[in-house]
Amino acid sequence: MRWERLFEDLDAQVELLARQELAAEVVEHTRAERGQVQLGSRLAAAVGDGVRVKVAGLGWLPARVLDVGAGWLLLESEAAVAGRGRELLVPTEALLGIEGLGRVVDARRSAASRRFGLTHALRAVSRDRATVRVHDRSGDHVTGTIDRVLADHLDLTRHADDEARRAGAVRGTLSLPYAAVAAVRRL
Repeated sequence: MRWERLFEDLDAQVELLARQELAAEVVEHTRAERGQVQLGSRLAAAVGDGVRVKVAGLGWLPARVLDVGAGWLLLESEAAVAGRGRELLVPTEALLGIEGLGRVVDARRSAASRRFGLTHALRAVSRDRATVRVHDRSGDHVTGTIDRVLADHLDLTRHADDEARRAGAVRGTLSLPYAAVAAVRRL
């Protein structure tokens, strides 16, 4: 009888140790998985969701995530800035904070995010010859048409937002490093 109790006690101890080891492995595995989650994946999972973003030079904005790419996101925000255009193309490097991101990453939505980078998105805006307002990280902005998208900067031909880019309306050309760009808004 004593032997049986001893063996039962040993079995219980082994079972307890096995459960504790398994629990520790699960915790470590979970931490390792979380360590692999990137901001772009969480943003891609938030497409269609409402968030609050803090953008350098613009402050906190209530917005809805419309699209996400490599190094950028497209937001819709009525509170963006006075004037026309509610969509903001924001380099992720200009983000200073985000409230409202979900904790769960949906791999299907994340994989569907745009793989092209900020310069590709800016080239599309340039091709459309759209009038834009470019906000810099200091809080200033300039209005015009993106004429050239180069390796590390863009050239913006400045003109009033209610005028087309014509020789008589041009006020000069401004070269903006991408590192200075906080947001681009079509007008």
